[in-house]
Amino acid sequence: MDGTLVDTEPLWWRAAEAAARSLGHVLTGADGPAVVGRSTADAAAHLHTVSGGARTVEEISGALLAGFHERVARGCPRLMPGAPALLDALAGAGIPLGLVSASPRPIVDLVLAGLGPHRFAVTVADGETPRTKPHPDPYLAAARALGVDPRSCVAVEDSPTGTASAEAAGCAVLVVPSTVPVPAAAGRLVVARLTGVDPPLLRSISPARP
Repeated sequence: MDGTLVDTEPLWWRAAEAAARSLGHVLTGADGPAVVGRSTADAAAHLHTVSGGARTVEEISGALLAGFHERVARGCPRLMPGAPALLDALAGAGIPLGLVSASPRPIVDLVLAGLGPHRFAVTVADGETPRTKPHPDPYLAAARALGVDPRSCVAVEDSPTGTASAEAAGCAVLVVPSTVPVPAAAGRLVVARLTGVDPPLLRSISPARP
């Protein structure tokens, strides 16, 4: 969702910057892998470590979530280029969609109100599986709810963390990197934007899958 369908990654980064500043830490690109695509708890744990434990992980997590929620509610994040056309094409082809996010449910529901919750047969948010990304649990849960083999699914991701989660679940992955680069690899296609991505392209990523 974040950075793939909607341009919320800058809002998340600003919320993390504000939380880091309150802890006396200046967020830089070096913090990216520990913050971008990560759950609120993971990002809070990172900030707790780099700030020397000035506040508890729970306090930092609360500040991150509040800051992100406020920015998303105020910012009306735009859809990423190509996202509306792809969602429409998938709906037209009768392909069921699952939304798998590392954001907590309040953020997912806030974004879904603009995206259209009817577009997704199932949604999985942070905290709704035993482990979140980069573990496979969220994608396995979505595939199970859809009643499909995860090896027949193509995940659309923007971060190394989300890509690792989808691949660990057995999915092929189309990657549209947002702020952290993701290299090409077997079973993975990296593109600059969703513009021009359609169901045939998604099927072509791993044609041998069930």
